[in-house]
Amino acid sequence: MQGDEPITFPDAPRGELDRTLGQLVEQAAKVMETQGRLRALVRANRAVVSHLELPTVLRSIVDAAVSLVGAKYGALGVIAEGGGLEQFIHVGMDESDVERIGHLPEGHGLLGALIDDPRPIRLDTIAADPRSAGFPDGHPPMSAFLGVPIVVRDSVYGNLYLTDPDSGSFSDDDEQLVRALADNAGFAIDNARLFAETAARQAWSASAAEMTAAILGAEQNSAFDELCTRVAPLVHADDVCVVLIDPDEHTLSVRALSTGEAPVGSFPLTNGQLRSAAESAQTTRAEDIGLLPPLSGWETGPALIVPFDGAAQRLTPVLLAHRSSGALPFTAFELERTASLSSQAAIAIELAATRADRQRVQLLEERARIARDLHDHVIQQLFGAGMALQSIEAMTGPGTVAERIEGTVKSLDEAIAQIRTIIFALSHHHESGAGLRHRLLDIVHDVGSALPEPATLSFTGPVDIVAGQELTDDIAAFVREGLTNVVRHAGARTASVTTTATAADISVTVTDDGHGIGDATRRSGIANLDARARRLGGVLTIDTGADGTRLCLRLPIPEATR
Repeated sequence: MQGDEPITFPDAPRGELDRTLGQLVEQAAKVMETQGRLRALVRANRAVVSHLELPTVLRSIVDAAVSLVGAKYGALGVIAEGGGLEQFIHVGMDESDVERIGHLPEGHGLLGALIDDPRPIRLDTIAADPRSAGFPDGHPPMSAFLGVPIVVRDSVYGNLYLTDPDSGSFSDDDEQLVRALADNAGFAIDNARLFAETAARQAWSASAAEMTAAILGAEQNSAFDELCTRVAPLVHADDVCVVLIDPDEHTLSVRALSTGEAPVGSFPLTNGQLRSAAESAQTTRAEDIGLLPPLSGWETGPALIVPFDGAAQRLTPVLLAHRSSGALPFTAFELERTASLSSQAAIAIELAATRADRQRVQLLEERARIARDLHDHVIQQLFGAGMALQSIEAMTGPGTVAERIEGTVKSLDEAIAQIRTIIFALSHHHESGAGLRHRLLDIVHDVGSALPEPATLSFTGPVDIVAGQELTDDIAAFVREGLTNVVRHAGARTASVTTTATAADISVTVTDDGHGIGDATRRSGIANLDARARRLGGVLTIDTGADGTRLCLRLPIPEATR
């Protein structure tokens, strides 16, 4: 060899090697990019499944999707039961953008197309697609679009909407990544809903137990108040009420309202949804409750209508829960739990009524026993003591001892009369308007209890037999007015009412230990009593002195009653 000659390689093999090395570097870069995007998907999935509260989960899904593909705008639309969008969670637009747009999308145009046909949609230009309905005034411009459905338990829960990626358009890889995220989001949403439902069931169960315990110790109207108070926070309602529907008169009355005093009175039942639910005894959800005369502000907004199950009464109780216009509709779960709680309340009300009836019977039986004991033993002993004293009086002859014995016998007779009045009150479950005895017992209890010492009442003779309905009403009015004057103007410590009936007339005496007639106000009341007596053909007498005042009304017995 002559000298050292440089070694050379053929150009063709060298070019092939460069291309191979370049391809390897390119593939390595793609692998690195893919690994990076897969790691981003893992991070996104981890962020989505790290929450259990449904609102937080939905927000995290949108944030993760936007970050995963570098989109400028993103949203998640939750599909309503009847179609359209129930919720629309969005990122990327600031508050000024949202304010300019006005209302959020309702599921029309391109968004509606994905609802109707839940298959991924990928577009380079939104405006070029015939399904696009354009944008409202003030909406920021958007070009590229990617929409992917989110499926929960084989049903489409909602859709992910992404626009304007950093690269200018969405790639096939972008679509695959978002679809993978959507699959994982479906599981996260399902877990969040199960968690929320479990917590809700626990809250409903605890509230049902507390409500039942409260109702068993309350009156029926208080029970309705308790039910409204319990239901309102559980279903996130603005108002809850219980109405009673009269199917014969086609009217309704409001018996309880969670947000204040219930309107008083009966109102025409003009609401078709409410009438239909009451007649069919079917629970229902309404998008708008419609006109409900007693309640202002209920014309629009979603509502629950829940007739009570097993409420055995002529009037039909119906629970109504209402949210303001624009609020989310009530769910099937909320309807089912509200119906269950209302049924439990109806059962508790019936149990409380049964227990009250049983206690009332026991009380009446105990009163009857006490009345028998008073009649069979106490009165007989007093009567015997009186007769013994009268025999002693006959043996002692006139004098101080005889006078004292006579006074004692008179006191025994008065005690016997009072005991007989007590026996009558214990032996009869009375209601106002039944008979004169019943009416006067009510009045003396109601008005006379305002005195420092309760007023007393006694009867002599067949009071209920000789007093017809007209006399009963007038005598009751006389006693009420007389006792009211005593309470307001006499300055008395106590008063007594004595009623005596004979075949010819009936007299009622109101006696007090006050300071007399005195002022003009009480004299005006006495004048009213005197006018009443003259109208009935009777006589009013007034005796007043230092020890009090005695009003006596004497009325003739009508011929028809004798």
